[in-house]
Amino acid sequence: MRLVLAAVGRLKAGPERELASRYRDRAAQLGRGLGFATFDSVEIPESRARRALDRCAEEGTALAALLPPGGVLVAYDERGRADLGSDALAERVAAWRDASRPALVVAIGGPDGLDASIRTRAELILSFGAATLPHGLVRVLALEQLYRSLTILAGHPYHRGEAG
Repeated sequence: MRLVLAAVGRLKAGPERELASRYRDRAAQLGRGLGFATFDSVEIPESRARRALDRCAEEGTALAALLPPGGVLVAYDERGRADLGSDALAERVAAWRDASRPALVVAIGGPDGLDASIRTRAELILSFGAATLPHGLVRVLALEQLYRSLTILAGHPYHRGEAG
């Protein structure tokens, strides 16, 4: 299975980009031994369309193009679930891998959010809660959660569960 984090927008050089790279690299290294062939991070350019709906649609088309047939789409959206714990997410990731799904694409929208077509196609829609967070921080948190999922699957001490 291939892992892909696809985010609309570009992270500028600095601490957010460095932290995102660190989690992606850690996850890629750990994931190879767990049946995850690659871990790519893809930046989708923000649309320059005039209307927000048109921008979301263009960005949604670009995000959807990254999903191969049979792939899993997980989306981060303000309307998503905030109650799914790390252990439960790891179980889902393992189940998708064990079902021989070709890819897991995690999508993060741009400043206008995600197009409805992406939310409709997503098998899981997640949120980091009701607070509005900076885009770069959402990307770092999503990468950290993917890395945490892999550490759980590997039995790595990074994740110590609810009592840790």
